[in-house]
Amino acid sequence: MESFIKDYDKIIKKQRTLETNDPLDRLIAVVNEAKEKIRADPSSVTSSLAVLGKSIKTVSNGILEEQKEIQSSLSKYSKAIDKKFTADMMAAINPHAFDHKENILRSTIAMHFIRQGNFEIGDTFAKETGLTVPDSMRHQFMEMFDIVAALKEDNLEPALQWATRHRSGLEKRSSTLEFKLHRQRYLQLLMGRQVQEAIAYARKNFAYFGNRHTQEIFRLMCSIIYMDHIKTSPYADLMAPNTNADIQHMFTRDFCSLIGLSCDSPLYVSVTVGTQAMPTMIKMASIMKAKKTEWSQQQELPVEINLTDDTKFHSIFACPVSKEQATEENPPMMMGCGHVICKESLQKLCRGSSNLRFKCPYCPQESMASQAKNVYF
Repeated sequence: MESFIKDYDKIIKKQRTLETNDPLDRLIAVVNEAKEKIRADPSSVTSSLAVLGKSIKTVSNGILEEQKEIQSSLSKYSKAIDKKFTADMMAAINPHAFDHKENILRSTIAMHFIRQGNFEIGDTFAKETGLTVPDSMRHQFMEMFDIVAALKEDNLEPALQWATRHRSGLEKRSSTLEFKLHRQRYLQLLMGRQVQEAIAYARKNFAYFGNRHTQEIFRLMCSIIYMDHIKTSPYADLMAPNTNADIQHMFTRDFCSLIGLSCDSPLYVSVTVGTQAMPTMIKMASIMKAKKTEWSQQQELPVEINLTDDTKFHSIFACPVSKEQATEENPPMMMGCGHVICKESLQKLCRGSSNLRFKCPYCPQESMASQAKNVYF
């Protein structure tokens, strides 16, 4: 990678050289110089234009040479990257992954447009592919984007009204959105030097949250003392510049949660996960190709893919006996001793008989398949 970094630095250096010595500025200077000569001595038009033509040609040739140099550097850099990274991404792609699943893919794309606020594009795509986007879903996301747009303009009222209407649902999810909105509104009044209005607002709205946010409410009320220089006070964190963006994200997350959806669209998550998994998949494919082997399992990958926390949505159980990931057809089963293995492993241990006693693979206790219970994560 060091060689790539050096080549990249060379390109950046040449680009900066061009920026400091702007070719257009040089051409303008040549033209202005000719104009001044003609203005000072109108009889020198012919000679001045001849000199101007030569000067323009000289500057143009210089510009072309400079451009050739930077283009040559870019071309060499691109070829070096292509030569170094020769991974064949097609080897890690299953061309039949979406066979007979076209409607699912189209629906996912249409819903992605809706969830991004591109309602017109989403409706057009759905119409052209013969899909029907539920009006209720469309109206819900239209409401969400209207509220987000208001938050971007520091208008908290629509979000406060929504949070008040959905207070019970937010509390079930231990969300602090409603309090954060009231907190932000209080600070808006305080920064607008509407001290009495801020105190009245706090008395009206903070009492409901007193048991859960006592310390924070104390800090909010004490911050009035430092109103004139709060940014250099012990309460400067109350005026963090990213507070509004955090509230927008929190609102979007809670809004989607209340209608049973994740904060990010399935298409975005799928692309993100695919990008994270691609290097591992390419390496796996190259090893299998070299060894002339094929992966026979259809429901799981032969390697572990490390994903970020925001792309993990449910627990995964891998059988300690077979080392295979549990599926709906092969669910995890808890034996009488409390240890858990997959159903297929359990059937092998009991040899197909539900009343045959067998020893647990992890403790001395004996169990029977009839005693085993399904485990749900």
